[in-house]
Amino acid sequence: MSATIAGLLTGLVLGLAAAFGGFGAFLIVAVLGGLGLLVGRVLDGKLDLSRFTDRERR
Repeated sequence: MSATIAGLLTGLVLGLAAAFGGFGAFLIVAVLGGLGLLVGRVLDGKLDLSRFTDRERR
């Protein structure tokens, strides 16, 4: 899926949440969408979190 299609779908979902659920639902959908994006990038190997989880600090 291209970034354009993903951005379009994200915008549509956030718009529907704002229209039918109000601002609170919009914020919840936005936060969970961002969290899902982070998890997806980690699973795809495009985001490396090892510097945050490294036990040995230099």
